[in-house]
Amino acid sequence: MAQYAVDSERTERAATAVTNPAPLGLSAFALTTFVLSAANAQWFTGSEIVIGLALFYGGLGQLLAGMWEFRMGNTFGGTAFTSYGSFWMAVAVMLQFKLIPNDLALGFFFLGWAIFTGMMFLGTLRSTLALMGVFLFLFLTFLALALGALLGIGALTVLGGYLGILTALIAWYTALAGLLSTVNSPFGLPVGPRV
Repeated sequence: MAQYAVDSERTERAATAVTNPAPLGLSAFALTTFVLSAANAQWFTGSEIVIGLALFYGGLGQLLAGMWEFRMGNTFGGTAFTSYGSFWMAVAVMLQFKLIPNDLALGFFFLGWAIFTGMMFLGTLRSTLALMGVFLFLFLTFLALALGALLGIGALTVLGGYLGILTALIAWYTALAGLLSTVNSPFGLPVGPRV
């Protein structure tokens, strides 16, 4: 009976030992955002290259990070990573099966994500400046992409691409700051004070 209690306690501890999934989620978001944004910024043609990333790293990677955030009791992180992971999976399916009927539909798709991201940005206002930067620039990215599609102005889509690249760089920085705080690194990265 005593052995069962020890094994049960050990299993319970192992089940609750979830480390910070935010560096994974932010890295998955950043890389996938960078690649598609580079295509939107017209650095290359062939945005279909993002399909694999969107399904597995940006999609599944963030979805898992979101579930682990929920497991840790972080509703904001769980909602953010799960939502944007699902966004990337939707983008992959739309690109793979060419399910974008017209620019108007794409514009409303991006507008919906801009609204959601604006709401999420409000949730960062008492967080670090780095996290606030990720959501602020993501909001601006979605807004530029939405307006570009709705108004048929290609320059706004290109602007959205550049804003997305900046968003990805801020997300990578934030991910690295979180990652460095978990290892025996000789230095750390400032993320700005909590507001």
